[in-house]
Amino acid sequence: MELEQENQLLREQVAILNEQIKHLLNKRYTPSSEKTSPQQLGLFNEAEEAVAEEACAESENNETVVKGHTRQRKPRVTIPEALPRVEVIHDIPEADKHCPNDGTALKQIGSEDHEQIEIIPAKIKIVRHKRLKYACPCCDNHIVTAKKPEQPIEKSIASASLLAYVATQKYADALPLYRQSEMFKRIGIGLDRTNMANWMVKCGTLVQ
Repeated sequence: MELEQENQLLREQVAILNEQIKHLLNKRYTPSSEKTSPQQLGLFNEAEEAVAEEACAESENNETVVKGHTRQRKPRVTIPEALPRVEVIHDIPEADKHCPNDGTALKQIGSEDHEQIEIIPAKIKIVRHKRLKYACPCCDNHIVTAKKPEQPIEKSIASASLLAYVATQKYADALPLYRQSEMFKRIGIGLDRTNMANWMVKCGTLVQ
């Protein structure tokens, strides 16, 4: 029963990822009515540099002092409240928890809080599919092997999640396959861009 549920879940995941790949491929090959000229790209780069310089010149406290009052500046970074928070407590040494004037134990009166965004790099794991085999101990004529779970590309090392990742990086984030190959190489995985190109061709066939 567990195996059937797992296979059903895998089939659903494959279907969902195939839809995602189809959407990305359609987006990639849909003709665009506008093309960006080198001059426009230069303007974009110039705008990014101006924003970076302005950000460096301004304080991070999001406050602007105006005559008679302090005006709150619109934050440059917004962080969704739904993101998980991890609290790291920074305490003073035990030796400093007493008043240097009269030795009275200090009482905590609050905290100064500051949030930072941390990125956890993509985690990669290898899934080894073991199809259990059974045989009759009394004869050699009856051997049963568990069914192979459905895969987007048969006999391929690429799982549905890896295919979706490569397609998203290439078609949504405009990251060439050779760059992706270099990224995988840095973490010890040798994925030739020719293999990934073949995967994308087969994915395109799947979603047609």
